[in-house]
Parts: sequence; structure tokens; C-alpha cells
Amino acid sequence: MPNETDDANRRIRLTVSRSGTVLLVDEDCARLQHYSAILQAFGYQVEICASYEGGVRRLDADTLDFILVSQGSPNFEGRWGLERAIQIDRGLPVLVLARCLDMGCYLEAMQAGAVDYLAEPISVHDLLWALETHLRPARKEPARRTASETEGLNPLRLFD
Repeated sequence: MPNETDDANRRIRLTVSRSGTVLLVDEDCARLQHYSAILQAFGYQVEICASYEGGVRRLDADTLDFILVSQGSPNFEGRWGLERAIQIDRGLPVLVLARCLDMGCYLEAMQAGAVDYLAEPISVHDLLWALETHLRPARKEPARRTASETEGLNPLRLFD
């Protein structure tokens, strides 16, 4: 019996090569497994993290091409990862995944620099479309800042 990923493989013909490392941050292990399986089936390397604090630590250690972070509750715990990713590398795309649409969190995510915000149910097609639309092209040298470079960083001075 075909599953959702098999069905999506037959229906989706996106032209962008499927490669890159995606960090997936969510405190729900079932959701981590679900999204990880989909992304791996389409050729992405997936790093998973079951805590927001761990996801933030992983940002400092890994070279990533994309981040999928769960919104969490209406308190938007995933904001930590989003804000830290923008501090380290303004070009690193971050997609916020939400269990349900929360307009306040949506606006906050987009204002903080998220490239997209998807509310469940999220189809395989929509997930891959968002990922491949915003996946940054490969670069010779990543534009990353170290943790010591971002300590006390004034966002208003980024463009001086």
C-alpha cells in the first residue's frame, strides 16, 4: 500500500536538486520522525533536535542550508532558533512549522526574518515547495558569524 511519501514522489516534479542539510527542531518526537522521513526520502540530509535549546546550540556547531523549526505553543518557543539563526547568518532560511495558525506568531515569525510559516496539515508538496523555493544556493564560504562575534550584537549596526 503506497504511503504519503510514495504518492508525493509520483505527483511532485520539482526541478531543484535535492541536496543540503536541514536542521529540524521540534519537541514532538512523532513530528520529528514524520518530517525527517519525508525530507530524507527526497534526498536531504536531516539533523534533528528535540529541544529548542539544543537547536540553538546546534546552530553554532553545524553548517546548515535550511532550518525547520516548530512554533511550539502560542508562546512561540521556536522564536529562539529563528532569532539565533538570523544573528549567525542572515542568509540562512528558517521556516516555522505550526500545529495551527496563530496570526500573532505568524506576524512575529515573519517580522523576525522567517522565510515562511506553514500551519498543519502540511502537505508534502507544500513542505517541499517552501524548502526548495527558499533553499539557499551552495556557496564557497558560508556567511556565518561565530558565537563570540554575535555576543551583544546591535541589529541596527549590521549594515554599517
